[in-house]
Amino acid sequence: MEITGLFPLVGENYSLKLKRSMQDLLAEIPKESPNFTPFVDAFYELMQAKVDPPFEVTWVYAAINFRGRNSEKKGDALDRILAAKDLFQLLSACSASVRASKSIALMAPVVFAVNGVIQELFGRELRLKREKKAMREVKSLVDVVLGYISICCDNNKVYEEEPDSVNLIFPFTDLARVWVDMNDDEGFKSLLPLVSGDVCGWIRSRDFHGGYLGGAVIMEAFFMKLCLSFHLATSKDELEMNLKSWAVGSISSFQNIYFLEILMRTILETALPLISILKPEGEILSRKILFDAVLLVDYPFLYLNAKYIKNLILTRLIVTLKAVEYFRGLGDQNRAISYIKAFSASRLPLQIIKWVTSQNGLEEKTGRANGSSPRALINWLLSLENRGIRVFEDDILKSHATSGHDISQSEHPAGNLEGKVADDDLFYVDNIGEEGNTGDNDKQNKLVSDAFVAAAQTMKLSDDGARKRKGKHSEKKIKFVKYDLHQNSEPVKARTSAADDSSSGESEVEDPVSDTDA
Repeated sequence: MEITGLFPLVGENYSLKLKRSMQDLLAEIPKESPNFTPFVDAFYELMQAKVDPPFEVTWVYAAINFRGRNSEKKGDALDRILAAKDLFQLLSACSASVRASKSIALMAPVVFAVNGVIQELFGRELRLKREKKAMREVKSLVDVVLGYISICCDNNKVYEEEPDSVNLIFPFTDLARVWVDMNDDEGFKSLLPLVSGDVCGWIRSRDFHGGYLGGAVIMEAFFMKLCLSFHLATSKDELEMNLKSWAVGSISSFQNIYFLEILMRTILETALPLISILKPEGEILSRKILFDAVLLVDYPFLYLNAKYIKNLILTRLIVTLKAVEYFRGLGDQNRAISYIKAFSASRLPLQIIKWVTSQNGLEEKTGRANGSSPRALINWLLSLENRGIRVFEDDILKSHATSGHDISQSEHPAGNLEGKVADDDLFYVDNIGEEGNTGDNDKQNKLVSDAFVAAAQTMKLSDDGARKRKGKHSEKKIKFVKYDLHQNSEPVKARTSAADDSSSGESEVEDPVSDTDA
């Protein structure tokens, strides 16, 4: 029965009207000349009936308004980026009263529109004034979106459970059709152009969890900023250092576990989705920046969410080993060793062993005996899987873990967590007395490279993992591992944490990359 204005939109009446309106809208989309006019009032009523309406209501209301205005207007790159700016303003206005994590996920159509313009402009020489202006507008909008995301992350502890924003009513594939008129999985993949097919499939399997959609949006905006920065007139070494500093600062600033997990899964892929807007030669530099930012910093917020810690630490483990293999293949042994050292010196090995042993009734010493290097731990986990103990709930992660590894190697201990940690006889890290000697620990936690100086000095975290406010809370240090990315360069004296910098009391991360365009 049709729910009319005679019935108050509360409880079951609200749910019935939403489901009926959504079903009718999905039936209208495939028509040759769809008419969205009747749905504007219906979804407006649904918007007004709740202070924090369901995600689908805001998503659809913005879509039918935007599509109604722009159905006949395609235009050139400048027209389309200006339309994307209007869409950002519409979505941000519609989501003013909703939870912050929802607001981030609602930016998916904006990022989709901006990516289309970037792909078009990157294939041109930008000789025309309108093209140059379009590129300036693109850079400006990407910065605005990232700033908006940062504010949303700052206003919301996204690692906490949010019942109203976690469980979507309709699947991702249906929501994508409102913006991209494609059926089934193709529409969802098209809506997230900088997310690989495997990662899109993994996101869809997250039981309608809107937080993962938001994490994908953050990663796409992060990638677009990275790609745009590749076109700045600066040396390669300076660009690499600036972008690493920016990437570390951004990850620490967002403190979003969904973004971090999706980013780690993405850099596991054989080809980065960035190649759709980056030249092929930019992929190796992109991987250096991404792997260094993810693996050489021990982010405290990684450990704050008990529900998701398992997948986060297992993903970090596999990413470490893949990064080691990738750079060994390029002959960059120094970088490969730095990743192993960073992993072994972090809390991750103990976290993995404690989680696996406690969940499966094993003695913790069985894990310690196999060592804390990435390869030793993965082989140990695979040997447990071989004995019928399920460790990897995700087939994609297990596939990455099993590729090219000999499970039998796990029977040969690679070291001991309480002594020296070995990996392929390349090095060792002496962890004796680590917990009892804070002075020695501080000496080990040097800056990764000159590139991280700016980011390290601005990363100030409060005791609960949130960013420090001026004059409040105590500081928590970000843990870095020493690695000289430019061995032939002059050594630079740098402070190892924000605690050493008395010149500033605020916790802000400055973007070292300028987007000026003459």
